[in-house]
Amino acid sequence: MSRLLERFLRYVTIDTTADPASTSYPSSPGQWDLGRVLVSELREIGLQDVELDAHGLVWGTVPATVDGDVPVIAFNSHIDTSPETTGKNVKPQVIRDYQGGDIMLPGDPTKVIRVADCPELAQLTGRTIITTDGTTLLGGDDKAGVAVIVEMAARLMENRSLPHGPVKVLFTCDEEIGHGIDHVDFAKLGATAAYTLDGAGAGEIDVETFSANQAVVTVRGVNIHPSIAKGRMVNAVRAAAALVDRLPRQTLAPEVTAGRDGFLHPYHIEGGVAQTTLWILLRDFDSAALDAQAAIIRQAAVAVERDFPGVAIDVSVKPQYRNLGDGLKAEPRAVEYAEEAFRRLGLPVRRTIVRGGTDGSQMTARGLPTPNLSTGQHTPHSPLEWACLDEMEQAVQVITQLVQVWAGK
Repeated sequence: MSRLLERFLRYVTIDTTADPASTSYPSSPGQWDLGRVLVSELREIGLQDVELDAHGLVWGTVPATVDGDVPVIAFNSHIDTSPETTGKNVKPQVIRDYQGGDIMLPGDPTKVIRVADCPELAQLTGRTIITTDGTTLLGGDDKAGVAVIVEMAARLMENRSLPHGPVKVLFTCDEEIGHGIDHVDFAKLGATAAYTLDGAGAGEIDVETFSANQAVVTVRGVNIHPSIAKGRMVNAVRAAAALVDRLPRQTLAPEVTAGRDGFLHPYHIEGGVAQTTLWILLRDFDSAALDAQAAIIRQAAVAVERDFPGVAIDVSVKPQYRNLGDGLKAEPRAVEYAEEAFRRLGLPVRRTIVRGGTDGSQMTARGLPTPNLSTGQHTPHSPLEWACLDEMEQAVQVITQLVQVWAGK
């Protein structure tokens, strides 16, 4: 576990914040930096086919220890972190033998990880907790997953008596801005099933995600000096605000939904009088419901054009990812074998759903069944982010057992 902790602490101090405004891939130089570190470590461990490719993706293979036609299994995590909170100058705090209670973060005393907000902390007395200092995110999403996969690979290479087929590892870039698998060569991966290590807590197998679209709404007005604006100015800012106000706030917003409820989420706005642009997330577990959500936005646009003569509104909707569960039906062993790995270790396990998405959503849609597994991360994208080392260790043990299940052992 100390080696696992060292890996994690090493990875989180490298700034890999994804940049949605970038035109390069990967979108930030730190992702190249972490990629080079991972290539060096995988080669030192002894993996085959280790590569940092032209797109910043890291590949490697743990060679099989059994003969015959054994399925190839892949494990994936993403190396970028969310742009919602800076990942620069991360100063992780390690709390050994956590004794319970709220955790005040030393870099910003106003930031407190409260048990009331994170009730799972009550079950982790005596465990090792890693937090930020309160001024950055931690990067457990998804460097906890990266550390878990690398440690699993190291243990498989150190103990060649463990029976398993070929095990592929793949670390992707820019997942946080929707481009995680843009450059994945699935033929090169050659896997029967894959697993993303990008889940919260412990003992969970994510078998469904949201289906997701994104709407970009462009509101065009007419700008003129306000001193002579009467009857001539058409204010796109006001029209955009009116459009947002027309979106359902009591029934279809993330602030008021949970479980299997979908939502419309206006999350970014920029522009001025002449033109204002809105970005809106469309989310639902039922892919067909996304069309109805898009229709709500378009109906609001028509109404705003009527209320603001001279305004022109364009609504462009593009798909992002689809419900993981839709594709997992094609390969039920992907989930069943993961459950078996937990059972062999005597660990509790449950199937869960994600009010979000993973690289596995798109990988599954491309024909590679990819459930998502827990990695001990909590409260992602926030200065209050934290991770539990003991839950990360459990994830290492689970996927080490999982490759043996796939080998029929």
